[in-house]
Amino acid sequence: MQPSGGPFAELWSPAGSPIDLFAEDALVGVPGRLRRGTVSVVVTSPPYNLGIAYSRYHDARPRAEYLDWVCRVGKTVRDVLAHDGSFFLNVGSPPKDPWLAWDVAREVRESLVLQNVIHWVKSIAIDRADVGRASGLERDLAVGHYQPVPSRRFLHGAHEYLFHFTHRGDLPLDRLGVGVPYQDKSNVTRWRGGRADIRCRGNTWFLPYPTIRVGHRDRPHPASYPVELPERCIRLHGTSRVRLVLDPFLGIGASAVAALRLGLPFVGFDVDPAYLATARERLTREGAVLRERTASHPRALTRSRVSATPSRVSS
Repeated sequence: MQPSGGPFAELWSPAGSPIDLFAEDALVGVPGRLRRGTVSVVVTSPPYNLGIAYSRYHDARPRAEYLDWVCRVGKTVRDVLAHDGSFFLNVGSPPKDPWLAWDVAREVRESLVLQNVIHWVKSIAIDRADVGRASGLERDLAVGHYQPVPSRRFLHGAHEYLFHFTHRGDLPLDRLGVGVPYQDKSNVTRWRGGRADIRCRGNTWFLPYPTIRVGHRDRPHPASYPVELPERCIRLHGTSRVRLVLDPFLGIGASAVAALRLGLPFVGFDVDPAYLATARERLTREGAVLRERTASHPRALTRSRVSATPSRVSS
């Protein structure tokens, strides 16, 4: 099946890069609209099959049907991913089903090679006594947000996975693109790679959700993630070699905002026009802020339209 109609929204970043949003099923839209091997970075978080109340997607399929769908997603991404491309897949598991994320990863493994496993830490508790005086920590610290689990058997879920897939598993990355300064400055001269006072961040990334004060305003999507997460993924891949960023399950547009901030071309898909409308609004606001800050491109986000063609929604 080939997609029909134009984009739901067409926008320009302040850097002059196109951002196109499509209101259609990614399994139809991605292969129908993108040429093979043209996407540098795919970063996305598909539905987890947990019964979440999306307005246009049924999130409670039989397990085998869901995993078959994930396998199709993996093959779709593989076909459009460049030979030096990265696929960052965010997946979480509920306490009662800890294998879910890994079952999803196994399905994508049929198409691509798992190169890195990153742990997105959303909440963490640090005891001052465990980190020593050099840390500068003056008291015990508990930061971030988590979903409370009313159970005596399970712990609160404070992290999710970011699976990094590539074609061969040997892709060089810009590890210092998301690096951190050395805590112990003696390492700056001790290690050959420490001269710039920056080191690899490693595979644990602490990124809390912003505080949600008004639900319908601050989080109008039931399963969104902070913009900084896809932004780090793109930086880790290396922004200088990115030709196109793709999110096949865009939601309210975090990955699109990340690409906009980095001045990179982007294309996103979602079956829900309401979510895409929110994404468009976020991009417009973010573009205005960036234009004000940089005044780098007079055409930035000046053209934005809603397609008059009815959006196709997957069953």
